[in-house]
Amino acid sequence: MEAGTFPWLGELPLTLAMPGMVLFHGTPRRDDVYLLETVHASGIVALASDAEIAERLGEVEPALLLCGHTHIPRVVSSGGRLIVNPGSVGLQAYTDTAPVRHRMETGSPEARYAVLERRDGGWGVDLIQIGYDVESAADAALRNGRPDWAYRIRTGRAEA
Repeated sequence: MEAGTFPWLGELPLTLAMPGMVLFHGTPRRDDVYLLETVHASGIVALASDAEIAERLGEVEPALLLCGHTHIPRVVSSGGRLIVNPGSVGLQAYTDTAPVRHRMETGSPEARYAVLERRDGGWGVDLIQIGYDVESAADAALRNGRPDWAYRIRTGRAEA
C-alpha cells in the first residue's frame, strides 16, 4: 500500500471519548506505546504493572477503556477501570524494535474482536475468535512482497 493511500487516518483524533468510556490505539497520549504490556530489556513482553498502566493513562477518568496496538486480546482490571484490547482482525503476530527487539504473537490465525455488554451495573466482555479465509489474506501479503506477513497471518506466530 502506498503512503498516503488513506490520508484521513492521520486526521483522526488520538482518543475518542464516549459516555462512560474512552477508546484509543496505544495510550490516550501516544499511539505508539503499549498500555497493557511492558517490553523488558531482554525482549520479554509481560503484563504491565498497575503503576505502569496508571502512569500511561494519566488523567483518564472513565471506568471502561478500549485500546489496541499490541494485537493481543486482553481484559485487565486496573485502578478501578476495566481495560479491553479486542486483539486484531488480521495480523496475529509481528516483531518490533522499539524499545528493544521483541515479538507479539497470539499463536493462531483467527480474527479477534470483543463484544461488550452492560451487565449488573458493570460491563461484561466476550473476547471472540473466529476463522476467516486466511489463505486469501496470506496470498495478498505474498502478492505485496510480504512473505513475513503471509507466515504471520497463517500461523499467528512472528517467526518460524
